[in-house]
Amino acid sequence: MPSDAALLKKKTQAIEIGLPTANRRVAAYRMGDASPYPAVASGPFNRVAFAAAHVVADPLAGGDPWLTACVDWEATIAFRRSLWALGLSVAEAMDTAQRGMGLDWPNALELIRRSTAAARADGHRMLASGAGTDHLDPSAVKCVDDVIRAYEEQFEAVEEAGSPIILMASRALVRVARSADDYLRVYERLLAQAREPVIIHWLGDMFDPQLSGYWGSTDIRTAMATALDVIRGNPEKVAGIKISLLDAAWEIEMRRQLPEGVRMLTGDDFNFAELIAGDEKGYSDALLGIFDSIAPAASAALSRLATGDEDGFHEVLAPTMSLSRLIFAAPTRFYKTGVVFLAWLNGHQDHFTLVGGQESARSILHLAEVFRLADKAHLFHDPQLAADRMRHLLATHGIA
Repeated sequence: MPSDAALLKKKTQAIEIGLPTANRRVAAYRMGDASPYPAVASGPFNRVAFAAAHVVADPLAGGDPWLTACVDWEATIAFRRSLWALGLSVAEAMDTAQRGMGLDWPNALELIRRSTAAARADGHRMLASGAGTDHLDPSAVKCVDDVIRAYEEQFEAVEEAGSPIILMASRALVRVARSADDYLRVYERLLAQAREPVIIHWLGDMFDPQLSGYWGSTDIRTAMATALDVIRGNPEKVAGIKISLLDAAWEIEMRRQLPEGVRMLTGDDFNFAELIAGDEKGYSDALLGIFDSIAPAASAALSRLATGDEDGFHEVLAPTMSLSRLIFAAPTRFYKTGVVFLAWLNGHQDHFTLVGGQESARSILHLAEVFRLADKAHLFHDPQLAADRMRHLLATHGIA
């Protein structure tokens, strides 16, 4: 048996890796210790917490990656099971899964069916799934009724799969709506026929430029008023609203105006810690893409918050904030590259390949900084594996 001193030496022995820098040089970087966070939840949460989960591409499938979405279903579902073990719910077939940005509706529906079946087999319903209009060609949509019919088709399919619904924003609706009244008409029609309360998703144009002017206005306060009119008119059919505007002030303003019983689920990957912690007037629950990448830390932090340890909550999440702001830096829609990059480094998949070939959407300098910040946030469970895989990636870029 090795001595305690030998074990301590092994634990603290640093791994060094050369990483590129902005001045076109390679600098030595000394990694920290392995992540201290367990792979299972250490206690219950007092916040609803959804992780918007990515899909694992199948790099050995045929077809052109930019045109054909090929998914490794086994690895994709295994990753969701790792999130459930951490106490996190899964927001399925959303933008983190490259919905409408590489993942088409037939594959999204297959994903929803498989995830819902896996959740049911595991004896829980820690899942909700996106329903939208992404099977439409927005340029071919002529009227609001076309949008309603498309939503109804996806509503029926998602409910038939047995999943609660996240009502996704629609590019087609932006194209044909002429006023806020058109949004009110669409949402009131959909909410009236929903089998159970839904989560409404307001996605800002930094995530998807084709959603600019959602709710009938580019002025956020005006748009917010329309969204609130929808919710106040149907509070029993709205479980919550997830807004992704990357602006804490707007989220707090809206949160304070929601009807009782309707949750605010933060989608703010820049300011999520302060919004989840809340203030004297309330707090936000969470539906976050970054929880895919920081799941063990998020679980540990939420467990601490549930015991009243707010300082411990912030202590765990503080080093993840700069990482999240980098991953979601403009162009924000490319954040999926960083998410899958970290999943690969942490051994959740065997390759750094994305649906749509989006592993090329970020530079090697960007990924090198993601690597540094992830290490500083204590997110690598096996630092040697992460270092080895990073070295392989650097070699493909001609960096020794």
